[in-house]
Amino acid sequence: MKLKNILFGSLLSILALSSCDKGFVDLNVDPTKTTEAYPEQFMANALISSVSANMNRNRGFNNELMQVTVSIGDGEFKVFRYDFRRSWSDYLWSNHFLNLSNYKDMYSKAQNELTFNTSYQGISMILQAWTNSILTDTYGDIPYTQATLGRDSLLFEPKFDAQKDIYTNLLMKLDSANNLLKANTAIDPLQDPVYAGSVANWRKFGNSLFLRLLMRVAHKAEVKDYAEAKIKEILETNKSNYPIIANNEESAILRWTGEGVYVSPFMSTRVQDFRATAIAEYFIDFLRDTNDPRLNIPDYGKAGVNRWGIAPVSGNFVGVPSGYAQGSEDYSKMSYFYSADQIVGGYSMQHEPMTGMIMNFAEVEFIKAEAMLKGYITGDPSVPFYSGASNSITLWVPTWTGNIEEHLAASDKAWDAAATFDEKMEMIHQQKYFALFLVDLQQWFEYRRTGHPILPKGAGLKNNGEMPARMQYPVYVQSSNPVSYREAVARQGADEINTKMWWQRP
Repeated sequence: MKLKNILFGSLLSILALSSCDKGFVDLNVDPTKTTEAYPEQFMANALISSVSANMNRNRGFNNELMQVTVSIGDGEFKVFRYDFRRSWSDYLWSNHFLNLSNYKDMYSKAQNELTFNTSYQGISMILQAWTNSILTDTYGDIPYTQATLGRDSLLFEPKFDAQKDIYTNLLMKLDSANNLLKANTAIDPLQDPVYAGSVANWRKFGNSLFLRLLMRVAHKAEVKDYAEAKIKEILETNKSNYPIIANNEESAILRWTGEGVYVSPFMSTRVQDFRATAIAEYFIDFLRDTNDPRLNIPDYGKAGVNRWGIAPVSGNFVGVPSGYAQGSEDYSKMSYFYSADQIVGGYSMQHEPMTGMIMNFAEVEFIKAEAMLKGYITGDPSVPFYSGASNSITLWVPTWTGNIEEHLAASDKAWDAAATFDEKMEMIHQQKYFALFLVDLQQWFEYRRTGHPILPKGAGLKNNGEMPARMQYPVYVQSSNPVSYREAVARQGADEINTKMWWQRP
């Protein structure tokens, strides 16, 4: 009997403890909180990663092809000679598809009942369009409709979509984002490293990106009517419904504060490597010969360094001719970008806050100028041309108050109303080239679209002196997704750097 009572008591104790444990757990779950991630939690880190990847490829790839810099040396695989390894393709592809997963998660969470937010939905769509546009403009046909589905759908071999279809969807996505952002639903400013919570500015960036992509494909017969009509709607007939970036303060820039996670990725580059890359002759000659304020040390510099942190040579700014022949001359003593350790209190692009450039006001003005020149909208293209040139300078030197028309006339760079169409395109895109400084691969994309600005051809160029039209697909894609890879090559053309993608063809 005694043993029976002991066993019965033990059983009651176990049940009681179980009940207490269950009650303890229930009491410590906040019914007002969700265990789901919030959409804003995907935003900042993905943006930092995306912009960092763009900066990496801007510095080492775009700038070398587009005669901003020259990585001096006579060895093989020099990008400035149009000669680079296939492995260059891996980095941008891997990083951007990873970040696309985060932007899609951001959209998904913003649709949930507890975390519903139309602004995050719209911003996610803008960031997806931005990232996919860089990918397709770099490689051509890419995984799009089936991309990043491996985690949820176990789809590890996504099909490659045709660039025409990708662009069609990107344009629709940006139009939808504009509608979603009309409600101006509040977002967390602390999780927004670009606009600090300004939904209105995100809407303006989305519509400005819309213009960039429309201009890129407006010449294609398949989308020409739609693209021209939409450009006119955004810039002329329905401007109130499509606000765009309207001043330098609204430019899309991820500013590196140097605090916490907001440290420029350029700071991870060894200082001796950062300053080892020379400035190209084409880039520095224009700035020097036009007396550009961004190169003016006495009036707009700091601690004896100009605004763009470029080192002079014996008191002058001297560049290296891009594509120079191997063994032709020693160009190691030319102008370069100062590294952070060389200056005290002066400018260096290594720790410059504005290197996280996504899209600026000057670019939008040059889009307007080209749209007017081509007759997509009415107006005098000289007006946005001069505005773009002026704001390209004042973005970096806000205190500059010079007259842009007089400034450009002094170096024979003024707008010439009597010039030919092609000459006017050169005027616009030479100025736009400097506005696109640091903006991912946009200089390269625009050159491939327009053939402007006209770059000198060095005697040492490989690839028969032909500007590469694309990056090849990463080597690992050929083995990890062979069927889709072969289908893309059969449709687009050989997986080589000279194969022109859809929007590059007439």
